[in-house]
Amino acid sequence: QVQLVESGGTLVQPGGSLRLSCAASTALIRFSTMGWYRQAPGKERELVASTTRGGSTKYGDSVKGRFSIFKDTAKRTVYLEMNNLRPEDTAMYYCNVEDHDTYWGQGTQVTVSS
Repeated sequence: QVQLVESGGTLVQPGGSLRLSCAASTALIRFSTMGWYRQAPGKERELVASTTRGGSTKYGDSVKGRFSIFKDTAKRTVYLEMNNLRPEDTAMYYCNVEDHDTYWGQGTQVTVSS
């Protein structure tokens, strides 16, 4: 069973930055895709950013140019660097990894407010 532990979510002012971390219980090489999703109250869960085993990346339209996904294989951790945060980025952020199955973390709350 794969375990994912997210951290880094907090309250931040508009225009601020945050880095979210997702630590996996197993080597990242196992996973074909690793990513971050978010869900705001009353809205569907949406893709924020994802990366593949080969290093390709994909971003949601609303975060392109502001967010960046990267991984540290030695630490078995996937990161989401978020810059120029906006109130509409407020959501629960979930880590997701896939091999033959899909695994989710418990989520970390990001609140962007002055």
